[in-house]
Amino acid sequence: MKTRIFFMLLTVTSLMLSINLRAQERMVRGVVTTFDSIPLIGASVIAQNTKQEVLTDSLGNFSIRCKNNDKLKVSAHGFYNQDVKLTGKIKFAAINLKLKPGEKEREFAIGYGHVADTDRLNSVTDINKNDFDFSNYHNILDLIKARCPGVYVYDNAYIVSRGINSINTRDNSTLVLVNGIPYTVPNLKSIAPSQVKSIDYIKDAGAAIYGARGANGVILIELKK
Repeated sequence: MKTRIFFMLLTVTSLMLSINLRAQERMVRGVVTTFDSIPLIGASVIAQNTKQEVLTDSLGNFSIRCKNNDKLKVSAHGFYNQDVKLTGKIKFAAINLKLKPGEKEREFAIGYGHVADTDRLNSVTDINKNDFDFSNYHNILDLIKARCPGVYVYDNAYIVSRGINSINTRDNSTLVLVNGIPYTVPNLKSIAPSQVKSIDYIKDAGAAIYGARGANGVILIELKK
């Protein structure tokens, strides 16, 4: 009789422990992008504690089973890996991977299918501190004009692409993002060229993903940390 009771208690305890462990797990959804909003296809997302691995879909979305205070490891060929801590009750994670510099890494990004060629990389003029000494320029506007073909500063107030014929220059100004934040020309003047880590000039169809402003070209500036 005692043996029977012991096994019954053991079974109940095991069942409660199993339920408790399952209760500690949760589904976390998210999206993996690059250049702020370009979806990454087939990027690997691994949960450190549950060991589950999933790949992002054609829109960069993923859904993965995690434990509380778990950590996600996100990777894709041609991009820097990123670890993301899931603290608190986070249910959605927006992860932005940075493209490694160099044409070889761009080929990796497209060759492995992480970025659709029609979306991006062949429309980007990439300039980084390994290619040029940015500190040689007097100010950041001179740097942009010299290194972004087809772009000039109008009336010392707007950055525009050549060939725009509208009389409303402000509506046709090129979108400038500094570390992902929109900047105007007056704001840009406070940035010293020596602070710049890289500049990406996006034009043509590749800039359309940034909406109406993207049609006028997009300049992405990343500052040194």
